[in-house]
Amino acid sequence: MAALLTAETTDYSQGMVSDTDTIDEAAFIARAQAGDTRAFEALYRQHIDRVYGLCLRMTGNVSEAEDCAQEAFIQAWSKLAKFRGDSAFGTWMHRIAVNSVLGRIRKSKREQDRIQLVADNSMPPASIGDSGNLRDLSDAIDRLPEGARHVFVLSAVYGYSHEESGSMLGIAVGTSKAQLHRARRLLAQQLTEQGFEA
Repeated sequence: MAALLTAETTDYSQGMVSDTDTIDEAAFIARAQAGDTRAFEALYRQHIDRVYGLCLRMTGNVSEAEDCAQEAFIQAWSKLAKFRGDSAFGTWMHRIAVNSVLGRIRKSKREQDRIQLVADNSMPPASIGDSGNLRDLSDAIDRLPEGARHVFVLSAVYGYSHEESGSMLGIAVGTSKAQLHRARRLLAQQLTEQGFEA
């Protein structure tokens, strides 16, 4: 399975792309459910960036995000037969990724150790043309308390409703709303302290 996640681009996945660069995801899913690893690789390539981005936002740590994203796709491969299409494949992958992140956090001995590890790891260099404002916002999000950060990432960054966020995180809708309000208040406070206008 690990080889699948790091394999080179195949002609198979490129052959499935139409002239308008749209991918028939349903065909990939059906083939992957029948055991076609190349079809699953195409799904992986289509969704890895968003899954990794979600894991990175939730963990605040590049190494942990990579591990969680890979674990999410391994779990998806093993559970693919259970995917019924009730939601979009991307939404299903996000739920698996959220569970992967939360599982990793639960396994850590103490939350304080995880926070210290995040603080010790440096973020990747800012992109060319980045004035630093996006980096400041990213750092502020990473400093949010875990519950507020998770809800903020799912609701404000990825656009999930409070019902969807609550379901993914295993919390009540009211808790999701309260955590989002808390996250926004803390972000505004942090950015004001850094000299940004609210």
